[in-house]
Amino acid sequence: MRFLPESKKSASDAPAESRRTARVRRKKSAEPEKGPKAAKAAKAKEAKAEARSLEGGRVHVYSLDGDVVKSVDLPTVFQGEVRSDLIRRAVTAAQANRRQPYGPGRRSGAKHSVRWSGKGHGVSRVPRIRGSMTGAQAPGTVGGRRAHPPRVEKVWAKKVNENERRLARNAALAAVKEVTIVSARGHEFKDELSLPIVIEDGIETLQPDGGATQEGVKILDRLGVYADVERAKDGRHVRAGRGKDPAKVRRLFGNLPGVEVVSPAGLNAEVLAPGGDPGRLTMFSEGALEVLRSWSP
Repeated sequence: MRFLPESKKSASDAPAESRRTARVRRKKSAEPEKGPKAAKAAKAKEAKAEARSLEGGRVHVYSLDGDVVKSVDLPTVFQGEVRSDLIRRAVTAAQANRRQPYGPGRRSGAKHSVRWSGKGHGVSRVPRIRGSMTGAQAPGTVGGRRAHPPRVEKVWAKKVNENERRLARNAALAAVKEVTIVSARGHEFKDELSLPIVIEDGIETLQPDGGATQEGVKILDRLGVYADVERAKDGRHVRAGRGKDPAKVRRLFGNLPGVEVVSPAGLNAEVLAPGGDPGRLTMFSEGALEVLRSWSP
C-alpha cells in the first residue's frame, strides 16, 4: 500500500465545493490587470468592429486626414451579383478590340535567287540559294519562309452587346465593396476601412503647396492604403490611364505606380477588374459616388 504525503492527503480529503472555490480564486489571481495597452487594443478592436458593422450597403466617408466624417448609402448599382464570367468576357473583348492586326509582306521569305538541282543527285529536293547548299524559300527548310504566317485581314475583335457590357461593369462595381474579394486579389489596406473607400469632395479642389504627388502620398498614407502603392511598385507596373481625368486629382495620384485615375464616365469592367480578376481596391470621391446613383443596376 502506498501512502500519500500529508499535504496531498489533506487536499484530496477536502470537500469538492472547497476545491472548486480554490480553483476559481487561483484563476482570478492569475489574470493580469488591464493596463493602457490592453485598453488601447480593446478600443481599436471596438473601432474595427464598428467599421465592419455597417449594414444595409453603407460606407464611411473619410476626410483628407483619414478621419471618418459620416456614413452614406452606396448606390444601388453596387448591390448586384458578382459575375466573374461576365467580367472576364468583357475584359477579354476590350483587350482584343485594342489589338492591332499585323502580318508579313506577301513576298517575305520568297525573295531569294534559288535553284533546284533536280532528281538523281543524292541530295534532298529543296530550293537552295544559288552557289551554295543553303535551303531557302520552301516552308519546310531551315531558313525558309513561314508556312502559315499571321494575316492582316484576320479579325481579332470580339463582340459584346451593350447590355452584357453594362452588367459586367456593374458586377465589377459590386466586387469592389467585398473585403474578401479585394483581399484575395492581393491588395493591402487597413482592416478598419470600409470598402469602397469614399473620400470627401475636397480631394477634387485641393491645391497643394508643395509637390502634388507628395501630397497625394500623404493622403493615401493617412487613409491606410499607401502600402498597396508600394506593393504595386515592387511588383509589375500598371500604366496609368489616359481618359478624361480630373486634372487636380490626376496631379495628386497620376504618377504613382498601380494607381489609375478616371472619371465616372470612364469606368468599365477592365478598369475595375484588370486582367478579368474582380476586386480592385477602389477609392471614390463623394461627388463621383453621387454620379453613380443615376446608373441602373
